Amino acid sequence: MNNPRKSLADLRSQRWFGPEDLRSFGHRSRALQMGYEREDFMGKPIVAIINTWSDLQPCHQHFPARVEHVKRGIWQAGGFPVELPALSLSESFTKPSTMLYRNLLAMETEELLRQHPIDGAILMGGCDKTTPATVMGAISMDLPFIFMPAGPMMRGHFGGTILGSGSDVWKYWAEKEAGTITNQQWNDMEAGIARSAGTCMTMGTASTMTIITEALGLTLPGATSIPASDAAHPRMAGACGRRIVEMIWEDLKPSDILDQRSVENALVVHNALAGSTNAMIHLVAMAARAGIPLDLKEFDEVAGRVPVIANIRPSGAWLMEDFHIAGGTRALMKRLEGLLHLDARTVAGVSLGEGIADAIVHNDDVIRPLDQPIAASGGTAILYGNLAPHGCVIKPPAAEPRLLQHTGPALVFDHYDEMSSAVNDPDLDATADTVLVLRNAGPIGGPGMPEWGMLPLPKKLLQQGVRDMVRISDARMSGTSYGACILHVSPEAAIGGPLAAVRTGDLVTIDVAARSIHLHVSDEDIAARLATWKAPRPDYPRGYNRLFAQHVGQAHEGCDFDFLEGAGGIPEPEIH
Repeated sequence: MNNPRKSLADLRSQRWFGPEDLRSFGHRSRALQMGYEREDFMGKPIVAIINTWSDLQPCHQHFPARVEHVKRGIWQAGGFPVELPALSLSESFTKPSTMLYRNLLAMETEELLRQHPIDGAILMGGCDKTTPATVMGAISMDLPFIFMPAGPMMRGHFGGTILGSGSDVWKYWAEKEAGTITNQQWNDMEAGIARSAGTCMTMGTASTMTIITEALGLTLPGATSIPASDAAHPRMAGACGRRIVEMIWEDLKPSDILDQRSVENALVVHNALAGSTNAMIHLVAMAARAGIPLDLKEFDEVAGRVPVIANIRPSGAWLMEDFHIAGGTRALMKRLEGLLHLDARTVAGVSLGEGIADAIVHNDDVIRPLDQPIAASGGTAILYGNLAPHGCVIKPPAAEPRLLQHTGPALVFDHYDEMSSAVNDPDLDATADTVLVLRNAGPIGGPGMPEWGMLPLPKKLLQQGVRDMVRISDARMSGTSYGACILHVSPEAAIGGPLAAVRTGDLVTIDVAARSIHLHVSDEDIAARLATWKAPRPDYPRGYNRLFAQHVGQAHEGCDFDFLEGAGGIPEPEIH
């Protein structure tokens, strides 16, 4: 498993600093201009720290401190750290959707590493899209890197009750709309649900993607379940700094680590977590950057044989802090070791199996035994049919069981604002059997595939006690969300997919066990409707939105840009 050890002359950064010529004189003199000593940067690996911190990124508010811990580890190991700020992509504040900018951060990460004298990198991320984006860019650049996760925040609380971010927001909003809690109770809950730096403490997209990244072998063992405010977190950051210097000398690159085994490990772990539905899009894109094809049917095949053993909200009862105390990611994978490729490589320089060898589960309710899961299979399910020829996704454990096989009339909304207004109408023609449909919210229609897929339930039905309905869209939803939400319908309505043909009153059947979704309209009638269909909006006239619309793939393809798929292939910059 050992890679050939690099010599000083092999370091990429030496092309900038090593030669005795006029250009390298300029590089060295500018480093001296910044107050560094020659001993700081000469003859040492240079490590980029890609830092996605900003003043509008609450999940990463501890990163100014963590970057110093990473730097300390790099200095300790004989490297030279340089911090390179990158897009923060705050899930809370970036509109219309961070998904619109995931590929921009991936491009930025790749180009930051390419254009600078960098030998390896630490990727600091965690809030939803920062994980796949930075990893995608670093995979394509193919320099040694370690992903350093932000870690989940502390548990929330309200009135003596533990709160989970996202999941309990939707729950209490439904109660507020139903009139069962007061505005003051809502305000108290609002003040208690997010109490520290760190990502959502439910099994939302953030923890799903960092844990998947660990399963791919791209983090230090156990790094992803450590809470952001835990004293172990800065120690982990320092360990990342020390290890990346070793990886550079070992020349251990993502292309040495990522293969079919590591991707299959990620699929197994994702399903054991009942992870976010967003993982479908991101893992497909991450694997493609490494040249590993991944079809949605593979998610479904793995889901059919892997039990859900992480009892974490929104599908379970506990939160990420409890998961960490119970043994965390290493303990989860220890439970799954019979289903994993234990010989897969990791950034730690040991195999996945060696990295989890001594892991112990300390709470069998938080991390269930395989024979006592919260669901025997099916953390996620991929449905196909005349409404979604390229597939759509549902998270069955997060839905009311009665809705997993359901037929009802469609109530169609072409725009989010239209839907948002209609659900408050006391005269809305909807019952508990109605299938709510939102379209034109996909990669191009959104734009950027916003998290609109957890359509709010009509207020009049909430007041009648209804708490779940079948909802179908070409949008995404937050990984913290729950309910019978069918997402990522592909192809999307905005490019003329079958979803564009649905009319209010059409019957729609979903059958999760049969993996089917069916619009009760003949193929001929669907074709006739689409023949008169017109695109809902003109092409974007300029800027990044235009680039995005012209080059983004559909949900089943990972929504990457067509010109970014695959690893590397760009010549090294010339040093003149």
